Amino acid sequence: MQSPFLLSLIKKFLALLVLGSALHLAHADDSLDDEGARRARTAGASLIGQLAPVAVLETIDGEKIDLAELYGKKPVYLKFWATWCVPCRQQMPGFEQLQQTMGDKVQVIAVNTGFSDDIDSIRAYRKEHQLTMPIVIDDGSLAADLNLRVTPQHVVIGRDGRIFHIGHLDDQALHAALENAVSEQTASTSRSQANAAPETPQFTPGDTVTDLNIETLDGEQVQLGKGGKPRALVFFAPWCESYLEESRPETSLACLRVRKDVDSLMDQGDIEWLGVSSGLWVSASDLQDYKNTTPTTLPLALDEQDELFRAFAIRDIPTVVLLDAQGRVANILKPQDNNLVEAVKALR
Repeated sequence: MQSPFLLSLIKKFLALLVLGSALHLAHADDSLDDEGARRARTAGASLIGQLAPVAVLETIDGEKIDLAELYGKKPVYLKFWATWCVPCRQQMPGFEQLQQTMGDKVQVIAVNTGFSDDIDSIRAYRKEHQLTMPIVIDDGSLAADLNLRVTPQHVVIGRDGRIFHIGHLDDQALHAALENAVSEQTASTSRSQANAAPETPQFTPGDTVTDLNIETLDGEQVQLGKGGKPRALVFFAPWCESYLEESRPETSLACLRVRKDVDSLMDQGDIEWLGVSSGLWVSASDLQDYKNTTPTTLPLALDEQDELFRAFAIRDIPTVVLLDAQGRVANILKPQDNNLVEAVKALR
């Protein structure tokens, strides 16, 4: 039988282990928050004071919100988020509280990134968190206009239609920006004064790709659409397999499956392969770390502004775009498609 003294020591030891684990997790969360804040601040630096983009948004309930009609009347608060995003989940209670306390003074809009998400998950998420503000799903264009680099990313637009604040944290800076935007008295901004982003050309199966290029991590310039060998573009994110393992296990497994399939197909050498990473939560150094630590020989490129993602209307990862020898889009394989080997054979 163990003595009371020994049992007491064991309990104290276990308590210290639990405390140490909690402190480690808290430190990791703080580091991620700091990194997210830095990325949002860097991405938004050039936008502060600029006219906000024009966009007519449609909510998941079918209602239209014309941002240009709001400018000059009331501030707008856009919050980019995703159902798989851990800090988004942590911030949701505060987000709903802002809607309840400031919704009459500020147009609050929850902007789902539309990146590896779906309408059923979004509706379930709204119900779980009892969200009452309008929810829209971005097609990537609003994210491009506002330099989306992290989730969540907060964008506060003043009454004058100019961007007031871009951040990642639900912190004092965000609340101060909202209060200042509400208290500002400025002249109205007309629709014609607001920025309208140019439309991004989109290529679908049968289209010949033109005017697209990207630089690999190794500094090679890749021009897409030029004649030569067939080409396969693997659209992904380096955090897919690890970060989504719990929140989106199907997507995580799909990224793992495609990576292994690609590695086996690359050995045949008759197709030029390129991995194209999204710029969401990814920098060049992040992608280099992935290359150094992941057993893959796939050449990699960072699509920092998600220009190629928009050009092929990629909203889910992993997606593989196959181009034939003439630069035409032969096939676009979604995460649920299991026929990559067959599709590549048909490309030859």
